[in-house]
Amino acid sequence: MSVLSRIALALLIIGGINWGLIGLFQFDLVATLFGGQDAFLSRVVYGLVGISALICIGLLFKSDEEVDTVVTSDRTSRISNQDLRTEFGEEPDFSKERDTEANKANRNNDLM
Repeated sequence: MSVLSRIALALLIIGGINWGLIGLFQFDLVATLFGGQDAFLSRVVYGLVGISALICIGLLFKSDEEVDTVVTSDRTSRISNQDLRTEFGEEPDFSKERDTEANKANRNNDLM
């Protein structure tokens, strides 16, 4: 998620909390903090929350998986970052087995 999306989401959370306070307790926190609903700063906050809502509309259409774009010399392909580890622990390190097999083969060649 980009920095702009995170800021927009934070402003939407603030706006949601403010609307919750208005709906439940008839208390407008933004208006109280910034000098009433008609005050310039209150209107700026209300406007920023509205713009944030427009920005966050795009979050509805993003897939759940993060997708990377890999650019090669001849084409562009998209791959997903899937976590392929098992739920029981880390994958075994087979490179050690390959190293020991290579060492055995080298020793056998040295003996001949």
